[in-house]
Amino acid sequence: MSGFFRRIFRNTHGAWLTIAALAYTLAGWALGVVLLAAAPWYANTAGVLLTGHALVYSAYFVHEFAHQSVFCSARTNHRFGVLMSWINGSCYAPFQALRLKHMRHHADRADVLTFDYKKFLNTSSSWVRNLVIAAEWAWIPAVELIMHAYVVVLPFAKPERKAERPRVIAIVAARVAAFAVLGVISPKALVLYGVAYMIMLHALRFADAYQHTYDAFAVLEEGEIPKDRIRDRDYEQANTYTNLVSVAHPRLNLLLLNFSYHNAHHERPIMPWHDLPKLHRQLFPAECVQVIPMIEVVRGYHRDRVARILSDDYGEVNTAASAGKADRFLGAAGVSFLTAV
Repeated sequence: MSGFFRRIFRNTHGAWLTIAALAYTLAGWALGVVLLAAAPWYANTAGVLLTGHALVYSAYFVHEFAHQSVFCSARTNHRFGVLMSWINGSCYAPFQALRLKHMRHHADRADVLTFDYKKFLNTSSSWVRNLVIAAEWAWIPAVELIMHAYVVVLPFAKPERKAERPRVIAIVAARVAAFAVLGVISPKALVLYGVAYMIMLHALRFADAYQHTYDAFAVLEEGEIPKDRIRDRDYEQANTYTNLVSVAHPRLNLLLLNFSYHNAHHERPIMPWHDLPKLHRQLFPAECVQVIPMIEVVRGYHRDRVARILSDDYGEVNTAASAGKADRFLGAAGVSFLTAV
């Protein structure tokens, strides 16, 4: 069996953990959808939470497969990445496009976007801008929804992307048909699936918001970012933060597939999810200034939910403080690795 794992998995010691996590993602998503259509309210509640969490795991597995940290074969990583993207709805962009966009984040040590949603809001009609602001105030992740929608619209908005139109049309048709079937079986399940999807978006954007104080650039797909500062490994680590779900109870970080060990991830991007806690303990002391427990930014996530989408920078972290060091950390918005824009 060990020989089989050695041929399949990049890291054999964590193979069973990855198999279990993938099984949970697939089975949890399917079972969650069944529970959404059940009659009892408590089954519906469990279904929303289970579906939402399975969607979160599928998203973080997209990240793992983009880094090719799971399987030895690049083709196998690609295939599983495509599967995960179909579950969480990021499949409108080719998986390779998602991967290349995220690799730019690592290579350029910046948040590189091809769609400037702030420019879009500022140049749109006032009612559009006000509607987005009102939605964000009401905890509807409108910016994330716009970014995902733009991925679908892009091939029709840019003539040079015309070749992608049949693929996008086919995916839209398939997913609309699937959700239509779910709606016929149970209209309630369709609405609750939307709630689970919103849970996923909020979980991802909450984690993403407080992991970097990088510069953000809206450039064309192959555009260069300004060389206005030294973006070396010291810059990378100084502007990367480990926003742990829990410091005292590390296993709770499995809720986000250990994605919150972000300094460790940026130190060794090929390191698989199950080895990040150990790497974090090896590289960063217990009182590392880059560690910002999520409990410290929950209030700010709520308070700054509108300011965050309008601000031109992410704010700053007072690493000299022992408490309240993230009080002026607005955080990022619109930087999801599930959108290839």
